[in-house]
Amino acid sequence: MTEPQPSSLSEETARELLFQLRRKEGTWVEWGRACSQLQKAGYLASTIFEETGIEGSYQNLVIVAAQVYESLLQAEISEEMQAYFKGPRSDVLYEFRVLNASQRLAAAELAMEKRLDVDDAKDVARAMKEFSRFSLPPEGFTPAPGDAVAYQSWKRAREKKDLQERSRLIARGLKFASSNTAREKIEQLLSDFTVVSAARAPMLPLYRLEEEEELAHIIPVAGELPLARSQFDAVPSAEKIQPFGMVKYSGEGAFIPVPGWQAILKAGDPVAILCESDRLPNVQGGRLETVVIIVDRRSLDWDVKGYFLVEREGELEVQWFPEPAHSEILGEVVLILRPKNIFDENNLLEPWQMDD
Repeated sequence: MTEPQPSSLSEETARELLFQLRRKEGTWVEWGRACSQLQKAGYLASTIFEETGIEGSYQNLVIVAAQVYESLLQAEISEEMQAYFKGPRSDVLYEFRVLNASQRLAAAELAMEKRLDVDDAKDVARAMKEFSRFSLPPEGFTPAPGDAVAYQSWKRAREKKDLQERSRLIARGLKFASSNTAREKIEQLLSDFTVVSAARAPMLPLYRLEEEEELAHIIPVAGELPLARSQFDAVPSAEKIQPFGMVKYSGEGAFIPVPGWQAILKAGDPVAILCESDRLPNVQGGRLETVVIIVDRRSLDWDVKGYFLVEREGELEVQWFPEPAHSEILGEVVLILRPKNIFDENNLLEPWQMDD
């Protein structure tokens, strides 16, 4: 059975959308819009699956990819590009969800030019995010998406002793390089076999709840990434929300209970931020899940062993710095909390929305 429908979407309209999805009418963009309308109207992903045969994971993919596509339309992309991504290439656009509007446009142009598949698109998005953290582009490389991928290939190639792997990375860098200077930097590796050891990012301070009684300390919640710095200072609410037992009260804001571990007790001014795990740096695979980042706003001194919260292009993000940070440190990451495992974790899979 469906959930009660708000007045913004009549039952008749909802039935039409479900029929459209069941018959797979239109493009994946229309499917994403329809799934989004239905979910916002109160239909559960499981209900839509029962009515249409479209699994919840794919509903999430086309909803988010359609949002990325809409942001490209706002940039007035050509009809050729519109047709290309309706191809369908929803999986490619889904990978660009972590980029801002201008980055998405540049990434989309590269994806069409190079006919990138989903794995290449994921690499491009990751490279662009990492490249954007430089206050100045590395010598020889430009901010173009192709150069961002070329830089990552160049950097990794210099660290490889294995000539076959080194050659593969050099070839990949040359494939993506957009500027002549980037090509020259990569071509230098053909005659320079020096191996450069890079500083390795430390392990993320990941923890997982195992016992219900571990829930103890209440931490104010600033919000969920992407988040503006102006939202970082406030919080306060009174409704328990799972999987973390978050408590809201009558005002604006919320609190979240976390175990009384030593790291929490030592924090001078801890604040919690929710985010999807793929927004974290140095994540070693695993499934996508919502995590809680606990940040100590009083810990502002750089340490190579720590991760820190900084502001980048108007949004907050977690970053590790191999050398003293040029960006202003807003706080140190005390720990990152995963939700408690339950018997059927699929019950927790709820589509999430992306802010453009």
